[in-house]
Amino acid sequence: MYPYQVIFGMGFYEIFLTVGLLAALLLADRMGIKRGFSVKLQKLVIISAVTAILLGFIGAILFQAFYDFLGTGTFQIGKTTGMTFYGGFIFGVLAFLGVWFGLGKLWKITDEVQTKTADMADIAAVAVPMAHAFGRLGCFFAGCCHGRETDAWYGVKMLTETGWKTVVPLQLYEAIVLFMLTGVLMWLFFKRAESKRIPLLPIYGIAYGIWRFCIEYARDDDRGATVVSFLSPSQLVAVVLIVVGIGYFALWYRNRKRKQDLIAEDAPTETEQQTEEIKEKS
Repeated sequence: MYPYQVIFGMGFYEIFLTVGLLAALLLADRMGIKRGFSVKLQKLVIISAVTAILLGFIGAILFQAFYDFLGTGTFQIGKTTGMTFYGGFIFGVLAFLGVWFGLGKLWKITDEVQTKTADMADIAAVAVPMAHAFGRLGCFFAGCCHGRETDAWYGVKMLTETGWKTVVPLQLYEAIVLFMLTGVLMWLFFKRAESKRIPLLPIYGIAYGIWRFCIEYARDDDRGATVVSFLSPSQLVAVVLIVVGIGYFALWYRNRKRKQDLIAEDAPTETEQQTEEIKEKS
């Protein structure tokens, strides 16, 4: 994808992204054990994730080609820009859900799959930004500037020669932000009390969406036309992430309130408790 090849035909970007994906898979497995996943469910996590990664790469190419076609009227398979990641993300999610529920049903662990789906969403909220952060570091070292191939070490060269206000180091800034976000979400996952658990997926979607939307104002995005004229491609995706995050949290909050109301209805009143106590004494 990028001009500088390091080993086995892989450049900095591919190496960093591969390391990030492997780290995300290992973290997902450890987090599944933390949440009491059965052995079958742990295997299902890895199988689903690997399938999502493989089909995500294929889907990303098709997504990019279709997106460019909407903006420019030209359908070209193989071109990669900043939208490629989001295409892979969307196809990866669909592939993961298909294997997660399909294979879970085949293995006759449907109940556990449904029970642990919310936990799996929390795991994804931590693993995805970690893999993404490694990918951004790969772009920085590989020489990727707004989807254009440049010389290897271009990002480092621009950073050392012109300072921290250039366009390319924004990829470094984003990697740092994503690693920090991963750390916060990981801390919430492992340290928060059960009574204070809130879903991590909307935190990731809203936080990263706001960052991505705002950071586009700090650079000149010239990657071509977008289907929404007043938003850059990355800003359009950022808005989608924010809306999805808010919607997920709203659904979670509504479901939690319903459960609390049902528990309150089933709980005995004070008079009923007193009556039961009198009966027990007598």
